[in-house]
Amino acid sequence: MKDTENVIQTNAKYHELDAKANIIYKFVMNYNDYIKTARDYGTGEIINMVEVHTLTVIEENPGTTVTEVALEWNRTRGAVSQIITKLEQRGLIIRKKKAGNAKNVHLYVTDKGEILSKAHKEYDIKELTWADKTLHKRFTTEEINLFYNVMQKYTELLEIPNNE
Repeated sequence: MKDTENVIQTNAKYHELDAKANIIYKFVMNYNDYIKTARDYGTGEIINMVEVHTLTVIEENPGTTVTEVALEWNRTRGAVSQIITKLEQRGLIIRKKKAGNAKNVHLYVTDKGEILSKAHKEYDIKELTWADKTLHKRFTTEEINLFYNVMQKYTELLEIPNNE
């Protein structure tokens, strides 16, 4: 009989935790779709969120390197290099080697890239302000801030190997 009770308790605990995990899973899946959707940030250039945020990192950090961008976004150099190549092909950034150091390639936005980055910032201000106002219809500022604190900590947990 004890084994049956353990199975019931295990199943109950699993379903309790799984319901919580599914909330996160659905958020992650929806947000993943959202960031991969290409959109016009107001300049006529159609670009996805990952690319435009990478562009903005470069715009705000002239001379940054692929390695630095990869560290900032917790991505491989290869993944970032693919994005950088796309941005360069579209005339949004340029790569430059500094005199005396041919090894490191530094990244800079073009005039076109700077215009898009600034338009992206304005777009994000509108979108994030809308989201904030919508959330405030149901939650207090304290609850929203707590949500972001929990998300930050959860993100940190995901960056730590399970056994630590």
